[in-house]
Amino acid sequence: MDMTSTALISTSAAASAAASPPAPRAGPAADRDDRTERERTDQADRAVHQPHFDAAVASGGYAWWYVDALSDDGQHGAVIIGFVGSVFSPYYAWSRRPRAQHAPRALDHCAINVALYGPGRGRWAMTERGADRVQRSATCLQVGPSSMTWNDRGLTISIDEVTVPLPSRLRGTVRLTPQALAGTAYALDAQGRHHWRPIAPRAAVEVAFTQPGLCWRGSGYFDSNYGDEPLADGFRTWDWSRADISSRRSTVLYDVLRRDGSRFALALHFDASGAATAFAAPARVRLPSTRWQIGRATRSDPGDTPRVTRTVEDAPFYARSLLDARLLGEPVKAVHESLSLDRFRSPWVQAMLPFRMPRRAR
Repeated sequence: MDMTSTALISTSAAASAAASPPAPRAGPAADRDDRTERERTDQADRAVHQPHFDAAVASGGYAWWYVDALSDDGQHGAVIIGFVGSVFSPYYAWSRRPRAQHAPRALDHCAINVALYGPGRGRWAMTERGADRVQRSATCLQVGPSSMTWNDRGLTISIDEVTVPLPSRLRGTVRLTPQALAGTAYALDAQGRHHWRPIAPRAAVEVAFTQPGLCWRGSGYFDSNYGDEPLADGFRTWDWSRADISSRRSTVLYDVLRRDGSRFALALHFDASGAATAFAAPARVRLPSTRWQIGRATRSDPGDTPRVTRTVEDAPFYARSLLDARLLGEPVKAVHESLSLDRFRSPWVQAMLPFRMPRRAR
């Protein structure tokens, strides 16, 4: 905010005295007032950009906070997601059945999901916990022993989890320092029940784990989604991707098939400050299906053929991939996700999920 006032100057002293504003105060008191005003402005700006981990979540609804990171050498990746009302929880889905004795509470189904990728075997942890193991404030989400904490410098994620299906300790810290901040939320459905909110569309990330021994730096991204009903009630399929481009800018693409059969596409360019501008979404391009026959698609500049360079998650209803594509005239390396919510709803998938998402009541 520009705090500079413009003085009015007149050739006539009398006119100047009548037309000019009072002379600004000088001295320590004025300096204190200026500092107080700047602090208020900074606090207001931080409130706009903070994650709001304590946001109300409706019965049957959800909120999640998503972070991804890629190492500078291209060898490692990480995704961490904090869930309140875990959208992929079979236990939450079962609690919404017509015969359920109580209305489902989002706080009873929380988790911090951690996925590490790199040479050799990846690591995955997603233990669901109940409300008595959850603490929330505007700037902190703690689920069991793991937490996500926001301050003036960015986001710190402290992780202490056990992997599945092969149990091993996952203990470490991820620090995300925003290089750009955004504050606008975007409705993904016509009724306004589902929203996406970019927080840091571009960031620097430091990853340090003691178990396993792992340390790297790279680029990252931070956003949030929230909704007043189950995700599968609003959508059938979902493709999303994000990519960094030159001059500290970035792009995000959304392409969803809603439950009512309508399609929605969103293409946003974020400048170095985090200001977003919509651009015309390029033509939709099909990508190879996964081993589980999950369809994938993305958008890329005319004449370009996007390519899947690696599939890092290949699940019965979900895929996470790395792509080479071209956007806004530049080659990009994108993080891409595809989701089939029709497949997620199927009984056989629901029966499999507890093996990947164990639950602890405490």
